[in-house]
Amino acid sequence: MTSHIIGFYLDEQGDWVAELRCGHRQHVRHNPPWFNRPWVITATGRERALGLPLRCRLCESEAEQQ
Repeated sequence: MTSHIIGFYLDEQGDWVAELRCGHRQHVRHNPPWFNRPWVITATGRERALGLPLRCRLCESEAEQQ
């Protein structure tokens, strides 16, 4: 299940977190080879990511419980 990115903020450890339209939040780290998201490093990259779909595991988990 996906939700669209509506914003970003830095958490207490300095990692970027995406705010999703569904109301959930998800870390979006660039940590190769596990997470390859170079766009999160720059303000321009994050701005371009606004509106893009991102898999929301919390929404998936909630749907499975119903």
